[in-house]
Amino acid sequence: MPSAQRREAPRGQAIAERAARVIPGGVNSSTRYIGEPYAFTGADGAYVTDADGRRYLDYHAAFGAILLGHNAPVVNDAVRAALGGLDLVGIGVTEPEVELAERIVDIIPSAESMIATMSGSEATAQAIRLARAATGRELIVKFQGGFHGWHDAVARNVISAPDKAYGRDPLSEGILAQAIDATLIAEFNDLGSVAELFDRHPERVAAVILEPIPHNVGALLPTQEFVEGLRALTRERGAVLIFDEVITGFRHALGGYQQVVGVTPDLTTFGKGMANGFPIGGVAGRRELMERFNGRTGDVLLAGTFNGNPVGCAAALATIGHLQANPDFYTRTHALGARMRDGLAAIAAELGIEATVAGFGGVFALYFAKAPVLGYRDLMRNNDAAYVAFHRGMTERGFLMLPMALKRNHVSGAHTEQEIDATLEAAREVLAGLRPTLGD
Repeated sequence: MPSAQRREAPRGQAIAERAARVIPGGVNSSTRYIGEPYAFTGADGAYVTDADGRRYLDYHAAFGAILLGHNAPVVNDAVRAALGGLDLVGIGVTEPEVELAERIVDIIPSAESMIATMSGSEATAQAIRLARAATGRELIVKFQGGFHGWHDAVARNVISAPDKAYGRDPLSEGILAQAIDATLIAEFNDLGSVAELFDRHPERVAAVILEPIPHNVGALLPTQEFVEGLRALTRERGAVLIFDEVITGFRHALGGYQQVVGVTPDLTTFGKGMANGFPIGGVAGRRELMERFNGRTGDVLLAGTFNGNPVGCAAALATIGHLQANPDFYTRTHALGARMRDGLAAIAAELGIEATVAGFGGVFALYFAKAPVLGYRDLMRNNDAAYVAFHRGMTERGFLMLPMALKRNHVSGAHTEQEIDATLEAAREVLAGLRPTLGD
């Protein structure tokens, strides 16, 4: 079980201070710095250990990349076997690349063909470029709150402050104004907001890209009408529909959330959990679109020395193979997720806290806002300070939850009912402590 209350963190803090001298901000991705715990030295199953020896039950799961549990033997064994054989050649093709593509085509409804990348950001960049090439159009539509990677085409309007939401809210300096302006912003679960953009920019929208569940702002569940409406609208207007399943893919169902909702996009991007923490991603979709990547006959550049590398392919094949051989993985993690969500809802009601518990499968989020929470406009009612305080309080008690507003939590294949119940006991304590600060 997790370690108890916080103690001094001399070693972890020292590592963080060393990092700050040689790494900008001390971390290699801007959202990784959270203060204590500062640094980590071990991971196993559902747990991670920090540099000062404290053990945490991990619900962060590397932003969802850990699906089966840390250091899953079935994955690590496959990686060790790959390391003992073929390493990176960089020309031609290898059998693991072919096997992975065959597996993806077999299990993802939208997949008739696949390319491999090294990350989800690369996958969405390739998908957007392909959509623009295929349609001859320049504009794309994304949804306020959706995150699709770090590249210029989508690096805007994620967790926006109320005064910047739906307006011009780039994530970074250094992005060309034209790149920002070529991305239009709609409201999730509001089909009319998408149709309005098509009407305002006739025959200029190349693609609509969405997380089918926007997990980068917790867990906004789509209505069936909305997803089906997007499919019909994009077909009618000649635009490409892209499901960014980098988070939802493999986590919620073997075929992704598109399998759950029964709506097939033109292109699907994926990564994260498909290799249980090893670096790999990909794009799959309709063959006539994907053939634009064909280096002999196509016109869309596909390049990357590490694309389809043996280690990533081995990890992905092992992870997907485990899921195929153990379909009860989904039954079990969905049940654990429901146990957590039901428990949090009961505790909030018991304490008289205005909150909405959201999620799907093994993902859960506790919004400090009154229901319903269907789109980003609803999230602007969230008490962000309370959200962060809840996650911080849980982390201090040994239950690792990223202390940042709107970030979701993940149940992996390594969690147990007993650990869910222990988490709920800690949540009751944290929420009771927060109650006096929340007002009536």
